[in-house]
Amino acid sequence: MLLRSVPRALAGLLVCLSVLLTGCSPPAGTATGSSASTPAWAKGMGTVEESRLPAEARRTLALVDRGGPYPYARDGAVFGNFEGHLPGHRRGYYHEYTVRTPGSRDRGARRIVTGQGGETYYTDDHYESFRAVLR
Repeated sequence: MLLRSVPRALAGLLVCLSVLLTGCSPPAGTATGSSASTPAWAKGMGTVEESRLPAEARRTLALVDRGGPYPYARDGAVFGNFEGHLPGHRRGYYHEYTVRTPGSRDRGARRIVTGQGGETYYTDDHYESFRAVLR
């Protein structure tokens, strides 16, 4: 008789545990492990907190915030989003900035892309993928 009640007790415990965990989940829009909330433009894509970017990317962001001067001639150029990885907008909406790659003889693969609505994205694989930067 005791053995028959054990599975029921375990099942009840699992139900209680799932209710507790569900009730303790972070609110929608909150980045896990972060106090920053995810902005609407970043929904559905990977994110990275600015403080977790490589030091070179943080330096590039500081230059963007100041309006330059930029070390590369192509910094500030229109980013066409031809790959379609970012939300669609008219041409000229996005601009790209080089993130220096130590040891690279050219501009490397890392970029910051900004949108006119305040969006900031980071790619370290030359536009194959992007993460929204939480600032």
